[in-house]
Amino acid sequence: MAESPSKPRRGRPRKTQRGDTRAKIADAAATEFAENGYEATSIRAIARRAEVDSALVHHYFDTKAALFADIVKLPVRPDRIVQQALDAPLERLGESLVSTVLSAWEDPKVKPIGITVLRSAIGGSAAGGLIRQFLLRELMSAIASKLEGSGVPAPEATVRAELVLTQIAGVLILRHVVGADPLASLPVDDVIARVAPAVQLHIDGIA
Repeated sequence: MAESPSKPRRGRPRKTQRGDTRAKIADAAATEFAENGYEATSIRAIARRAEVDSALVHHYFDTKAALFADIVKLPVRPDRIVQQALDAPLERLGESLVSTVLSAWEDPKVKPIGITVLRSAIGGSAAGGLIRQFLLRELMSAIASKLEGSGVPAPEATVRAELVLTQIAGVLILRHVVGADPLASLPVDDVIARVAPAVQLHIDGIA
């Protein structure tokens, strides 16, 4: 009696297919970001280039920010760090943002990556331009949306959010990239205590 053919193994082919699809989407996204920039690139355009459904892109990467972070190898997500701080009430938002961001940078695992991201963002390379767009779009828009939700008109909310970012980014650059003393040597709690009120003034539209 002839032996019946063995059933094909299903696990490995499906795993390979998932890996191929994910890589195909990542390659398509890299091309879209390079050609059109972060802001102008959409999930739909990435899906079209990868020849997959948009839902499949979201399945593998959830958001455009997650997809970009994966492509440029960002083990730390600045957008997620800021999002954590936005849970605070508006009257304490300055303290929450400054404390969350500056404290995260004190982590030895985060600091080297953060310095690399900042250096790229202020550099003139194409990659630096994409990272700038990513930071502005994901961080600034998140803060502006928080302010808009509290009744601040959209144009004013954008200005306040940009001023908040300039304040925090300036501290990070001087403290960690430039290493300017005495700011670089101050305990982080002292820096937070000095910077948070200034950031709150921008949030309130006073400064």
